Amino acid sequence: MSTEHLPGQVLAPEVALPSLGEPPLYQVVLLNDDFTPMEFVVEILEKFFHLGRLQATQIMLHVHTRGKGICGVFPYEIAETKVFQIRDFARQHEHPLMCTLEAV
Repeated sequence: MSTEHLPGQVLAPEVALPSLGEPPLYQVVLLNDDFTPMEFVVEILEKFFHLGRLQATQIMLHVHTRGKGICGVFPYEIAETKVFQIRDFARQHEHPLMCTLEAV
């Protein structure tokens, strides 16, 4: 096959379709401390992750006994926003609760 073109022949560029994929996911992780009340952690899980009381309590107990726990998995921008909201809410209520995000 020749790469030469004939006179009068119009060459059309090939259309490159973008490769669309799922965005990378990040998990929002709460870290245990000895000062933040358990009930406050449950409140955060209910408020920012829309969890029921039972599931929020289970996650809080996991964080309390294991040192950290996953609250949810989201695309980067959403995970980053939730981390900021939780840190800000904890500071407003004078609690040292830490929250981070980790790549899945």
